[in-house]
Amino acid sequence: MPAPVVAIIGAGQAGFQVAASLHQEGFAGRVVLVGDEPFLPYQRPPLSKSYLAGNTGVEDLWLRPAEFYAKQQIDLVDSDAVIEIDRHHRRLRLASGAEISWNHLVIATGARFRPLPVPGAELDGVLPLRTLADADMLRQRLNEAREVVVVGAGFIGLEFASVAIAADADVHIIEITHHPMGRVVSAQTSRFFADAHRRWGAKISFATGVARILGGNGRVTAVETTDSRRLPADLVLICIGVIPNAELARDAGLAVDNGIVVDEYLATSDPAISAIGDCANFPTPFAIGRVRLESVQNAVDQGRCVAARIAGTPAVYDKVPWFWSDQGDLKLQIAGITTSHDASVVRGDDRSFSVFCFRAGRLIGVESVNRTGDHVVARRLLAGEPGLSPEQAADGNYDLRAHARGLSAR
Repeated sequence: MPAPVVAIIGAGQAGFQVAASLHQEGFAGRVVLVGDEPFLPYQRPPLSKSYLAGNTGVEDLWLRPAEFYAKQQIDLVDSDAVIEIDRHHRRLRLASGAEISWNHLVIATGARFRPLPVPGAELDGVLPLRTLADADMLRQRLNEAREVVVVGAGFIGLEFASVAIAADADVHIIEITHHPMGRVVSAQTSRFFADAHRRWGAKISFATGVARILGGNGRVTAVETTDSRRLPADLVLICIGVIPNAELARDAGLAVDNGIVVDEYLATSDPAISAIGDCANFPTPFAIGRVRLESVQNAVDQGRCVAARIAGTPAVYDKVPWFWSDQGDLKLQIAGITTSHDASVVRGDDRSFSVFCFRAGRLIGVESVNRTGDHVVARRLLAGEPGLSPEQAADGNYDLRAHARGLSAR
C-alpha cells in the first residue's frame, strides 16, 4: 500500500503547525505543504510591530529555516496556488498545472484584507498590511511619509499607528465605530488605548467613515471623510478587517458561513477534510455559539489538534483563546473571549491594570495591560472552572496565584 498523504493548503502559522506536528504525533506518511507566497513560512505578528519598525530582520520571521522541511520530510511547495479541490478523486489542482493527490486534506488558507470600496482606493500610497510583501512596501513608504491616515482602529491599525508616530509621522486614525478595538475588548480597555494614542500624538476620528480618497498624478494626497473633511495624506493604511479565504471550500461543496464550518474536532462536512486557523468557523466553550478567531495561539493549537487526530489520537478542540497586541510602550494581553460579558471589574492602576470580565457571575476573560502576571493566571483559571468572584477579582490584596494553585490542587 502506498504511504498516506496529508496535503495542507496554506503555509501560514496554522498550516505550518500541522505539517510540523504530524510526524511528531507518529504520522508515517507524506506531508505536502502548499503556499502561494515566494517565502518560507513566516510569522505575521511582527509585520505590524518590530518588522515594520525595522527592529526585526526578515530572517527572524521564518518559522523554521529551509533545512527544517527536508529534515522533517515535509514537501514544501511555494509560489503556487491551489485553484481547485477535487473531493471525488481527492486531488488538488494548482495554478502551475501540477496536481497533488491526498488522503486527508487540511485547509489553512487564512484570510485576506477587506478592501475599502470607495473612489480612489486604487491610488498609489493606499496600502493594506496582511503579508510580508505588504510590510516591505509599507516600510519603504513609511520612511518617506509625513502625513499618514489609518483607516480602522483594530489591532493592526493601532499597532501600525504607534510605529508611524515613532517614525515622526503625523497620524490620523479614522474609525467607523465609537471605540478602538471595540469588536474584541471592553469599554475600559478601549478608552485607555484611545487616550494613549492621543497622548502619543495621533488624531482620532470616531463614528467617521471614508467618502473617497483623493490624489494627483496617480498618488494619494488626501482622504475625504463622511463628514466632509479633507485629511492630507501621503500614505493611507486600510485595515478594516479581513475576509476568510473560504472560496475553495465553498466551490468544493463544503459548508461555509463566515469561514469554513467545522465541528468540535475541526473536521468539515467531509470527514477527510479539516479546516483550521483564520479561515475556520468552529464551536468553542469560551463563546456563545461559533467563532472564527484570528490569533497565533488558535492557529498553533488547532494545527496540533488536527495533526493528533490524523495520527490517530482525536480530541475535542477546547483550548483557551488568547491574544496580544504591542502598541508603543503598552502590551495588551487577552485571555478568553470578553465580548459577551455583562459585568467587569478593574484590578491595578492607570498604567498597569487588568479588566476581569464576567457573564452571569462567571469569569469569561481577562484583558491585561502591562500586567503579564494576571494574564498568565487568567489562562490557568479559564482552562478549568475559574471559581473567581467579581469581589475577589476587585480586591487588590486577593492572591490570584494562590487561587489558581488551589484550583489546580483539587
